Amino acid sequence: MSTLRGFAAPAATAAAALALAGIWLAVLGADPVLALGALVSGAFGDSLALENTAVRFGPLALVGLGVALSFRSGIWNIGGEGQLHTGALAATALVTRVLPGGGPVSLLLALAVGAAAGAGWAGIAAVLRVRRGVSEVLSTILLNFIAGLLVAWAVHGPLQEATGAYPQSDAFPDAARLALVPGLTRVHVGLFLAAALPAVLWVFLFRTAAGLRLRAVGLSPDAARYAGVSPERETIRVLVLSGALAGLAGGLEVAGVTGRLFENLATGYGFTAIAVALLARLHPLGVIPSAIVFAALASGSGAMQRAAAVPSVAVQVIEALVIFLSVGFALPRRET
Repeated sequence: MSTLRGFAAPAATAAAALALAGIWLAVLGADPVLALGALVSGAFGDSLALENTAVRFGPLALVGLGVALSFRSGIWNIGGEGQLHTGALAATALVTRVLPGGGPVSLLLALAVGAAAGAGWAGIAAVLRVRRGVSEVLSTILLNFIAGLLVAWAVHGPLQEATGAYPQSDAFPDAARLALVPGLTRVHVGLFLAAALPAVLWVFLFRTAAGLRLRAVGLSPDAARYAGVSPERETIRVLVLSGALAGLAGGLEVAGVTGRLFENLATGYGFTAIAVALLARLHPLGVIPSAIVFAALASGSGAMQRAAAVPSVAVQVIEALVIFLSVGFALPRRET
């Protein structure tokens, strides 16, 4: 029951944000009912809209889950975007260069390598924090830019497709692609993994000794140290785990959605995932509905623009309102 009560605040936050957005749209001269109706229809109105929303849900859920985990542990991982890009880069390198004919084995290895690459990228920030006292906020933000540049370099250089005509990698072979859900055109089976992992992380966080140590460090590093828990060790652990989730999202994106690597892949997911985590009140199970909300906003923005002549960037204002209300009025209580 406490979990259900805890989810009432995020629901109220999203509703309040939509109400304020309606007022703002009216001030702009748009019909708020028409605009918000088009937004919802563009996200859930037909099978194509549902598929677009589902495809966006996957990376938002995985990266948001990693952000929620690290934030709850008192570690401010802002590097989900870079960790996602690093995971996609590593998965692409494996499939197109190391094991180009590996078949299903290369798919499984690609997802594992993607997760490992994201973990390693976050591990750089962890080592800088623990060994040199560098703020993880600063290091993870800077690592985002480096990861983006690495992807750009790779698709213009060693991973560029065979003809050299386009700044993108070779296409993944069919055997290294995630299977589509029968009857659907874009929804791949990897999304089931994204939907299941929040429950796994909930068990880890609230039903294991390792999860208790992470939460203890988040609540009070000094008290945790007094109880025999090393905040430094837990910092490394949570950043690596958070990065692995984002790296896995990158692997799923190239193996399940795009089928190849290119610049600006999944741009914006890393920072939107922070909003996902905040709206979820840093609760693993709350990440699922929260990711659906933000996936729907992204998916429905085009329909709102077409139906009500409202710029699609107006959705960013709605997202900002959700973040503002989440931070200002729905900060998480440390509950299970």
